[in-house]
Amino acid sequence: MKSKIYYKSIIYIGTLIDSLTFELEIMKNSIKIIECPRDAMQGFPRIISTEEKIDYMKSLLEVGFDILDFGSFVSAKAIPQMKDTPLVAEAIMNFKKDTKLLAIVANERGAQESVAFPHIDYLGYPFSISESFQLRNTNSTIEESIHRVDDILKITKESGKELIIYISMAFGNPYGDIWNAEIVNKYVEILSSKGIRIIALSDTIGVANPESIRYIFSSVIDSNPSLEIGAHFHTTADSWEEKLVAAFESGCTRFDGAIKGLGGCPMAKDELVGNMPTEKLLEFCIKRELPINIDKSKFWESYKKSESIFF
Repeated sequence: MKSKIYYKSIIYIGTLIDSLTFELEIMKNSIKIIECPRDAMQGFPRIISTEEKIDYMKSLLEVGFDILDFGSFVSAKAIPQMKDTPLVAEAIMNFKKDTKLLAIVANERGAQESVAFPHIDYLGYPFSISESFQLRNTNSTIEESIHRVDDILKITKESGKELIIYISMAFGNPYGDIWNAEIVNKYVEILSSKGIRIIALSDTIGVANPESIRYIFSSVIDSNPSLEIGAHFHTTADSWEEKLVAAFESGCTRFDGAIKGLGGCPMAKDELVGNMPTEKLLEFCIKRELPINIDKSKFWESYKKSESIFF
C-alpha cells in the first residue's frame, strides 16, 4: 500500500513540476508590447491636431500596453508633426493609468524639456550604427552621438527616468556603410557599459529578413543576457509574420508596433516603410497563447478611432 501511495505521489510531483516548468516557460516568453503612435504620426502628411492626438492617446492608455511611445521633444522644423508634444504630455498627465510613457529625444535640450514632465517614464534616443544616418537623423557623428548619450543619460538619472537606446539601421542601411553583427555588438557593449539596460534593434528602412534577424538577435541576446533587447521593425504588409517569428524564436520578447502598421522614419529615405502592425502582434500572441495584458475591446475601440485620424 505504501509503495502505491509513494508511486502516486511521485507521479503527482512530476506532473506538478512539468506544469510549473510550462508556466515558467510561458512567462519567460510573454511579449511586451510598445505602441508607437508617435512613429505613426511623425511622417503623416496631414497635420493631426493637438486635440485629436490627446483624444487618441487617452484611448490608447485604456488598452493596457506596456509602454506608449506618445511623442518626441525634437526640432519642430525637422519634425513639425511633433511640435505640440509638450501640450499632449500635459493633457494626458492625469490619464496615465498603468501604461508607462516614452518620449523620443535627439539631444540634451530635448531631454531637459521632457524631464519637466514627471509622468514620462522613459526617454528614447536614436543611436545609429550608420554614420550617414546618424548625421542625417541627429546632425551628429557616431562619436559625437556617444558623448550625447552620456549627457542624456546624466539627465535621465538625475530625474529618475530611464534611457532606452534605439540602434537604428541595425539590419543594414541604404548608404553603403559597413554593417555586420560585430558592429552591432560593439555598440551594444559600449552602450551597456554606460548603464543602458534596454536596447531596441531597429530595422529603420524595412530591409531585415528572417536570416539577418536570427543572425543579429541570436548574437546580441546571447552576448548580453542581462539586457532587455527589443525589436522595432518597419515592415511591408506581407513580411510582418516572418520577421516576428524569427525575432521571437531568437529570444526577443519586446516588440514595438503601431496600429494598422502606420508610420516609418521620415529621416531615413523618401519612401516610408510602415511599422509592425500592432493588430498582427496581438494575433501572433493569441495564436501562441502568450500572456498579454491587453484589453481587446479597448484595443479595437482605439483601432476604430485611428481610422478617423489617419486619412
